[in-house]
This record gives sequence, C-alpha cells and structure tokens, in this order.
Amino acid sequence: MTAPDHLEDEPDEAAFGVLTVSTSRTLEDDRSGDAIVQAIEDDGHRVVARELVGDDREAIRTTVLTMAETGPEAVVVTGGTGLGPDDVTVEAVAPLCDRAIPGFGELFRLLSYEDIGPNALLSRARAGVIETVPVFCLPGSTQGATFGTTELVLPTITHVLAHTQPD
Repeated sequence: MTAPDHLEDEPDEAAFGVLTVSTSRTLEDDRSGDAIVQAIEDDGHRVVARELVGDDREAIRTTVLTMAETGPEAVVVTGGTGLGPDDVTVEAVAPLCDRAIPGFGELFRLLSYEDIGPNALLSRARAGVIETVPVFCLPGSTQGATFGTTELVLPTITHVLAHTQPD
C-alpha cells in the first residue's frame, strides 16, 4: 500500500477513554484529566469513557481492560508513571499489551528533554496496543499529560488506528 492510499484509510475521528490514576484527586478536581479531555475534544475527537482510580494495579488493569473492551478506540492514562513506590501504572498496563509502541516513550522523553533537561529520563511514559486499542500512559502532571496528548497522541491517532483497527 502506498502512503497516500494508506492515509485515505485513516478514520476522521476517534473515540477515547481517559483514565486518571491518583489517590489524591477526584474527577471534580482532576486538572490533568480535564486537560486531556479538552485537548481531545478540541481536536475533533470524542471522549466516550472517563474514570479515576487509585494507585492500585488491579483497579488500573480492570479499568483499562474494560475501556478497551467496551467502546473507546484508544485509551489515554494519566498518572502513576513516576518512580515512587505507588506509581504502578506501567506495571499494570504493560502486561496487558499485545504489542508495545516503544517510539512513543522514546519520543516523549526526547521532546521533554528539550523542555526540562536531563530530568526527562525519569519519565516512564509508554504506549502499547491491547488487541486493537492503543493505550498511552502519560505522567500525572497537567503539563506532562497535556504535552503528551497534544504533541504525540493526537497528531498520530488516526494513523495509529489505521494500523490497529480491523479492516
């Protein structure tokens, strides 16, 4: 398939699930989740599921799997990607993925380095695919969540879905 043919197969919009992982926030004061939802909607996509769970591996796994099985074509997770003992998002989500998207985390760290310098290496942002649903794990900070969504997820989502969704 040539590049132009392939681009014609890309969907116009995507349905997203947004999951915030935090023990200190609620949906009412979840600025990172709100910023992700706003960015998705501003880009012409839809948010069809929104949840918040604590820093608990099973709760994260269950919620991500439920989202992946019940409607969203892509899932964005914010929070729990740091180095603290309660930061378990990566450990919860990675085993669920059939395929990793290593370039996502690599590019996130590269672009973050331009902004925050060597502290970018502390990011454990990553992405993978559960069956046909791409899952993007972003930091819990509003800045990191917004940056990852607007600079990496949204510019590529229709192309990613053209690769992951069945014909």
